Formats: sequence, C-alpha cells, structure tokens
Amino acid sequence: MFCSTVIPTIGRPTLSRAVCSVLDQAFTADDFEVIVVNDSGRALPDMDWQRSERVQVIDTNRHERSVARNTGAAIARGRYLHFLDDDDLLLPGALDAFWTLAQSNAAAWLYGCYQSVDNGGNLIHEFSPNVGGNIFALLVAGEAIPFQASLLQTERFFAAGAFDPQITGVEDRDLGRRMALCGTVAGTSAVVARIRVGQQGSTTDWSTLAEGDRWGREKALNERDAWSRLWASANSSYLHGRVSRAYFASMVWNLRHRNVFTATSRLVLGILFAGWHLSSTEYWHGLRSKIR
Repeated sequence: MFCSTVIPTIGRPTLSRAVCSVLDQAFTADDFEVIVVNDSGRALPDMDWQRSERVQVIDTNRHERSVARNTGAAIARGRYLHFLDDDDLLLPGALDAFWTLAQSNAAAWLYGCYQSVDNGGNLIHEFSPNVGGNIFALLVAGEAIPFQASLLQTERFFAAGAFDPQITGVEDRDLGRRMALCGTVAGTSAVVARIRVGQQGSTTDWSTLAEGDRWGREKALNERDAWSRLWASANSSYLHGRVSRAYFASMVWNLRHRNVFTATSRLVLGILFAGWHLSSTEYWHGLRSKIR
C-alpha cells in the first residue's frame, strides 16, 4: 500500500470533508487508506464514508492528538504516513503528485506546496517551500513544513521516535526536526493541501506554543549528531546567522532553567558556528531574525 492518511478528530463537523478529500483522490497507481482516530470520548455520528473499505475508525478516548496520531500510525499499512487534521483538506491530484515524486526520490519526507485559508475557506497565502536534502538547520532555525502537506516514510517515522505526547501544539515541529536529523526531504511543485489557520475553532492551547517549541529545539540540539548535521545543512551566511541565534536563544533558555554547563556550551557553539561568516552582512541579518 502506498500511503495511510491518519486523521485524529474530536468530532468536528469538518471531519467528513477532510475524509472525503482523501477518498475522492483519483489515484489508481497503488492503494491507500484512511485511519480516523476518534479522540472525542463519544461515538461519531453515522456518516457514509464510514462504510468505505478504505476507512478504519478507532478510538483513543481523549488522549490528545499525539497519542491519537501514533495509535493510527501503529496500525497503518502504507509505506508512507500522511497526517491530516479534521479541519484541513488534501487537494485533488495530491496522491498522484506524491506517487510521481516517490518513484524518483528515496527521501524520508516528501512534501508539496500548500494553501492557508481562514475559517471561511478564503485563501490567505500559497506556500512553495522549494527546499530539499538536509534541512535540519532550517528547522532548528524556526521554519517548518506542515505534515498536512507531507508524506513521511513509515519506517523512518518510527525510527525518529514518532510524536512526543509531552509536546502539544508544536509536536509536528518537534518530530520534523527529528526526521530531518537523520533523513532528507524532497518536494513537488504541486499544491497538495489546504490548511485552516487561526485561533478561532482551534483545539490548540496557544499560550503553550512558544515554550513547547523551545523545548523541542532543546531536544534537537541535544542530539549526538546535531552539530555535524547543522553544519552540513547551513548553506548560506544567513542560515549560519539563524542557527547561531538558535544557539544563543538556547543559552538564555538554559540559564533560566539553571543549566549553566549547557548554557555555556550553547554560547561556545553559537560563536563557533559563526566562523568566517562573521564578516558577512547576511550573517548579521540572520542573527537578528526572530526565531519562530
């Protein structure tokens, strides 16, 4: 089977639209499935898509989205995993575009272009990341590629440790860094997903996002191969500046948590990462850029 789409849900009325956006894909090159993980704590209303042979519905009973996603991934049969939220959409032709990309690329993480929309479905922006290979430095610096617009190799997903239930709201950023630490990414120019953005109607606790992302960054920087992977993927003076800033931000975070040895190490590594790029105006531009 080519891919398994895992959709965690709390029973929002947009669920049927999300499921059908996958089931309606005109994709015949291989098989695919949809795993709906009901985390609402109550039975889902009866809907026509529940009778599709491609759909499984399982219950996790209010264990939060990371547990729901990991549970869905554990029973998935696809070589790739796709994680779609119940208020987002996979666009027509997405699976064909991913299939074509997968035939010529063995990257652990495939992605496509995507649209952000408001609650009314109005287009806000269309994103074309246009990155590839080792993007660990980019992700540590605060960028991200949404999983709604991505396929992850199932084997590499589990090798990276799956979603961390201790990090909520930015669990995808955390996993993305771990995926990029040991694997590469490849993209297609096709627009594959439509993602709703904004706090209204969101189940995310937005007050915890910044601290959760800082903790995820700490996990990434603590990895044994983090330095070498960062150095290999920082392909511009600007990105060297962004990564130096990430190290310095980590230094401040560790000082606040009284981790003096780690804070000192982060300071030294941030300076070392600058190297000859200190003479570049692009380095200083990157250093001043806010870590998101």
